[in-house]
Amino acid sequence: MGVTSYSDEYTSTIPPARLFKALIVDSHNLIPKLMPLSIKSIEITGDGGAGSIRQINFAEGSQVKYIKNRVDELDEKNFSFKYSLIEGDGTMDKLEKITYEVKFETTPDGGSKSKMTSTYYTKGDFELTEEEVKAGKDKALAMYKVVEGYLLQNPEAYVS
Repeated sequence: MGVTSYSDEYTSTIPPARLFKALIVDSHNLIPKLMPLSIKSIEITGDGGAGSIRQINFAEGSQVKYIKNRVDELDEKNFSFKYSLIEGDGTMDKLEKITYEVKFETTPDGGSKSKMTSTYYTKGDFELTEEEVKAGKDKALAMYKVVEGYLLQNPEAYVS
């Protein structure tokens, strides 16, 4: 089994509490509304916290029909989220799992910096290509940008 990690950082003018609520805590409601051509639904089994399963069902015509993520840690006070991709068609034949750690921090201007680390656990001697990793990062960034745009256009949304 091979293990490879990648990290990225993104900054936003949106405070971390709003981004965290929209992107993480309420993603099962918000994301399918904002991205109906990509994501059909997000179903949660459990209370949403550690041990819960989030199944993301992709829209018709997508190469992947669904993926399942297990919530490993959800810390709403410190705006951190850890989860593992544990099931999904088209991915699990080459991967044992993928773990993700996301942390949102306040920036001096009142916005936020989000740090995301992805760790890929591959089966056998399979190695991920840079293109495969970039494709995953690009999809995550696209979702982040869609939610950020929504929050900029709706300043009353996801305010404590």
